[in-house]
Amino acid sequence: MVYVTGDMHGELERLYDKNFRKLKSGDVLLVCGDFGYIFSGDKTEREVIDYLASRRFVTAFIDGTHDNLDRINRSRVTYWHGGMVHRIKGNLIHLMRGQIFNLEGNTFFTFGGGESTDREMRREQGMWWSDEEPTALEMAQGARALDEVGCKVDYFITHEPPALVKSAILLRHGNTDRINKLNGYFQEIGSACQFKHWYFGSLHEDRVITPHHTCVFRGMLAIPPGSKKVENDATT
Repeated sequence: MVYVTGDMHGELERLYDKNFRKLKSGDVLLVCGDFGYIFSGDKTEREVIDYLASRRFVTAFIDGTHDNLDRINRSRVTYWHGGMVHRIKGNLIHLMRGQIFNLEGNTFFTFGGGESTDREMRREQGMWWSDEEPTALEMAQGARALDEVGCKVDYFITHEPPALVKSAILLRHGNTDRINKLNGYFQEIGSACQFKHWYFGSLHEDRVITPHHTCVFRGMLAIPPGSKKVENDATT
């Protein structure tokens, strides 16, 4: 079974809640950015990486704005279920931007990244990476991948939402409408594609926003198996 959850931010308690404990052999957990367990490189983080790497299920995360991209990008690049990943260690992998993966008969388009609102403070602390903001080349590659499958994909897995969805959430909370170029990019490709559902995590809510867009945070949602079965790659 494939599950999707939101930002984990390196919180140790997330590894012991009831949702995480239900994962079993062969499952895949998709994390919508801000994984957070690859950040400072301290002893606790190394132990968490070893723990997740040794599980019988796969933890597959996209990057957000609280991930050490220097460390992630040094990991070995390999092919997994139709797309390219960074193999962090064992069954812990980073899903690269603009890839399409085939899992349990469904296709998943993944695209991490975002824009830190506190980047000036984090830059001073040496805890901000400019690579968090996707390049024009990465966005073009993602659009090309979608074009190659006829602009049809079952699920979008991103950290940031499309522009109109983000605006609706922020305005509902009375917050400033802060839209960046990535939100605009997602708005464009979403309008051009046919898809079942879009999951994102950056706004830290567990809420269905529209019939086709859901913000995930602490919840863990099951993705029903699809009908487009393909020959599986090894998950280890």
